[in-house]
Amino acid sequence: MKNTNKKNVKIIALTIVAFFALGIVGVAITQTQVSFAAPAQNSAIGYIDMRRAIQSHPDMPNYQTEMQTESETLQKEFDEKSAGMNDQEKQRYLVQLQQRLRQKDESLLSAINAKIEEVVKKIAANKGLSVVVLREIVIYGGTDITEDVIKAYAK
Repeated sequence: MKNTNKKNVKIIALTIVAFFALGIVGVAITQTQVSFAAPAQNSAIGYIDMRRAIQSHPDMPNYQTEMQTESETLQKEFDEKSAGMNDQEKQRYLVQLQQRLRQKDESLLSAINAKIEEVVKKIAANKGLSVVVLREIVIYGGTDITEDVIKAYAK
């Protein structure tokens, strides 16, 4: 009899959990209003694949060269100055050099990003787009301006 009660309690508990889970799923479905309607022809939202826009930018070869040179310089500096240091000092010095490399990277990339942003603003204005977002956040709709941005570099 005691064994049967334990089984009944387990069955009732599992049933309650299942109904609770179904209830949560039902609420979630009713609360999210996803529309799969066709986008408006004159969408005021554009999007860009920044990875492609950055990789295609004419300043990228210069960026890559400068980063390679900076990396080699910092490696040489580390090798020379860390010779007499203990492991803890080497680790601190390495962190400092990595921070310098990150700052150089951010500085160079921010200059490229600023140039891309100017091109995006012009293209958005020409196409009547009020907003341009990153491609990664677009699920559906919008106007892709990536190719337009890349073509504008050549001009």
